[in-house]
Amino acid sequence: MVGVALSDCGRVPDATPYTLHAQAARRALADAGLDRARVDGLASAGLGTLAPVEVAEYLGLRPTWVDSTSVGGSAWEVMAAHAADAIAAGHANAVLLVYGSTARADVKAGRRTGNLSFGARGPLQFEVPYGHTLIAKYAMAARRHMIEYGTTVEQLAQVAVQARANAALNPEAMYRDPVTVDDVLSGPMIADPFTKLHCCLRSDGGAAVLLAAEEFVRDCRTSPVWILGTGEHVSHAAMSEWPDFTRSPAAVSGRLAFARAGVTPADIDFAQLYDAFTYMTLVTLEDLGFCAKGEGGAFVEKGRLLVRGGELPVNTDGGGLSAQHPGMRGLFLLVEAVRQLRGEAGRRQIRARDGGLPRLGVASGTGGWFCSSGTVVLGRD
Repeated sequence: MVGVALSDCGRVPDATPYTLHAQAARRALADAGLDRARVDGLASAGLGTLAPVEVAEYLGLRPTWVDSTSVGGSAWEVMAAHAADAIAAGHANAVLLVYGSTARADVKAGRRTGNLSFGARGPLQFEVPYGHTLIAKYAMAARRHMIEYGTTVEQLAQVAVQARANAALNPEAMYRDPVTVDDVLSGPMIADPFTKLHCCLRSDGGAAVLLAAEEFVRDCRTSPVWILGTGEHVSHAAMSEWPDFTRSPAAVSGRLAFARAGVTPADIDFAQLYDAFTYMTLVTLEDLGFCAKGEGGAFVEKGRLLVRGGELPVNTDGGGLSAQHPGMRGLFLLVEAVRQLRGEAGRRQIRARDGGLPRLGVASGTGGWFCSSGTVVLGRD
């Protein structure tokens, strides 16, 4: 990974998804110092009807390798793995991963309503008529974890509190004012046990990451961040086909990624985890192996996720709970991971155990209602 960038994020009422794609792409290319003509691969996916062929044309690209894997919010971790494989096989030299969405502006303008589901056909037709919305699926899973392992709503609230504390150090975060556990618990109920602050915000925004073959590294202005190992897994679509609500597909994608990288969770300096809801962070920590199954509540309540003083800083930019969440957020995890490894995170920059810059990080995206997962282990020279 040689170039990363965000577009304008948060409240961007005058932008279109295309312009956010272009803004992020231009900035990522500038970050890398590579000319657009070098890019021969494109990976994009998103809400709505933006097809990669349309994105490519808008960006002035004519790629000879393309990917549009659609597995929800984990798509960019999965596509990063595919791009790395394509580069290693000589099928591409430089691949641009890009995303842009006006999810917030669309709602404000009345152009979009809340998701009942990703669709209402096939197996999902048996859930949608009963109002089994996306958030309800996550809420059911969280409640099952509480029943099975005694996890408390206060422990879940700690995830939101620590995400906001990290966001306070990020000038690009949408919400930076501190919150307390009481603030989280006293908010309006959205889907039991989730109150408002248990849920991700809705923003506009885009992101881009440029991957390049090793021989291009010397032409870049940035220090490279290497993809050391990846894993992906698709679990289910219908809730009836999910065998265990307390186990996410990250249990498989993480195991594969760590094994292929030749490292363990104990070696990792930080984690960027998809956090559409507080429970996602907690269960993903368990399934990646940072704590045992059922111990996520105790793990998060001790401030371990904080940039300042945390044993395992998580979502160092504030995550989807406080920084930005424009519909799908998987690509933003990779941007923040690269910035941390390059030492470019400003006030939220973390340090390794020896006081230097972090050497290893993990980004793990989740799609749907724990339907899919993509995990990427990243490292620097």
